[in-house]
Amino acid sequence: MTKFESYIESGVVVLDGGMGSELEKRHIDVNNSWWSASALIQSPDDIREIHKNYFNSGAALAITDTYQAHVKSFTDQGLSETQAYELIDSAVSLAKLGLKESDRSDGLIAGSVGPYGAYLANGAEYTGDYHLSESEFQAFHRPRIARLIADGVDVLALETMPNFAEAKALGHLLQKEFATIDAYLSFATENGDHLWDGTPLSEAVAYFESISQIKAIGVNCTSPQNILPALEKIAPNTSKKMIVYPNAGDEYDPETKRWVSQHGPINWAELVPVWQTAGASLIGGCCRTSPDDIDEIAQAITNTNQ
Repeated sequence: MTKFESYIESGVVVLDGGMGSELEKRHIDVNNSWWSASALIQSPDDIREIHKNYFNSGAALAITDTYQAHVKSFTDQGLSETQAYELIDSAVSLAKLGLKESDRSDGLIAGSVGPYGAYLANGAEYTGDYHLSESEFQAFHRPRIARLIADGVDVLALETMPNFAEAKALGHLLQKEFATIDAYLSFATENGDHLWDGTPLSEAVAYFESISQIKAIGVNCTSPQNILPALEKIAPNTSKKMIVYPNAGDEYDPETKRWVSQHGPINWAELVPVWQTAGASLIGGCCRTSPDDIDEIAQAITNTNQ
């Protein structure tokens, strides 16, 4: 049994929260095509410290700052391929250092694999409106996946996937070329009913039932109010563990590359037990959530399990 499998079989796993918003709180400008990955150059120590803070808040899993760290993203802006790969290496090292410096004795490192839409840097991960062939999707994702595996991540986080064709291409790529790595797959959904590209969530989830490397499946970066409807679509269509990590309920403006706040405080103590009852066993936060939110999520899980 792999390390990731042993964690998810032992109980509810608490994930970390947002990276970009935590960097913004530290006055680091992430309003660019690299988004939070730009901090790998600007301020790597802040990334390490944010990872540490999440572990100390109760997270058992850190998601590397590679969501937008595509090799092509970096080379498009003038970096060499060597420099691009070194930034991916740095992202994994910073997550590992954050764990080592935290109060936890052990934890997981998930290598973030964001969608092609994130590379486009125009908000396409919230529309799914882009089209490549399967081989083109695979050629795009292959270099980063290979490097994350070489850097020793415990699991690949195929996250915020809004496009069913891309998700299928990634699943097939793992089967064909990276057969020994565990992964989880998390879709981007507008309202918990379908992917942003229009594919019914139930259909998308069912498709991956036969891909054994994908150990958990679910949704992320959608409003907390969409999580229960999503779980109700996911649960009948999978035997895998279910993963949910919503954003804070804000809406993303692709023009300004800013989040617009439209919510009050989130009652994690009320929401998390409902999600657990619906079957979720990996729970955390995404954009605009903080270590305080993860602390509340971890406490809610502890209280539910007592």
